[in-house]
Amino acid sequence: MRTDLAVDPRAVRLGRTAADKADAIDQCGRLLMELGAVEPGYLTAMHEREHSLSTYVGEGVAIPHGTDAARALVKRTELAVIQFPQGVDWDGAPVVIAIGIAAGEEEHVGVLSAVARTLTDPRRAERLRDAPDVATVIDLLRPAESGEGREDGFP
Repeated sequence: MRTDLAVDPRAVRLGRTAADKADAIDQCGRLLMELGAVEPGYLTAMHEREHSLSTYVGEGVAIPHGTDAARALVKRTELAVIQFPQGVDWDGAPVVIAIGIAAGEEEHVGVLSAVARTLTDPRRAERLRDAPDVATVIDLLRPAESGEGREDGFP
C-alpha cells in the first residue's frame, strides 16, 4: 500500500467559490481530470457516490470521491484540494475544504488515513480551512514521518 502520497502544488486551489455542493464536486473532479489522475467518467462516479453516501467528514471538510467500481477509472492516486472560504452548503453543513480523492484499491485506505490524520486534530483542521497559501496545505497533508512528531508540534 502506498503511504508516501504528497500533494502536487498544481492540485491545490485556494480562494474559490462554488454555487452549491454539485459545483464543488464538479470542480474537484475536473481538477483530478486536468491533473491526468482519472478518466472523464470518474466525475459522474463522484456524484453517484455523493447521492448514495455524503462525503462530508466534519471540521468543514468533505472528501468527494468515486464509487468502488470507478476505481478502474483512476490512472494514478492523487488529491485535489479546493478551498471555499465562503463555505458551500453540504446538506446543511458548511464545507470550506473539499478534498477530491482519486485512489486505486491498494492506496484508498492509506489516502483516507492521511487525510484523517489532519482532520482528527482540530488545530490542524482549522489551519487547513484557513490556509493562506499552497505550501501550508501541502505541509498539513504531508504523510506523517514514521513514529516522529514534526518540529511544529503536530504529529
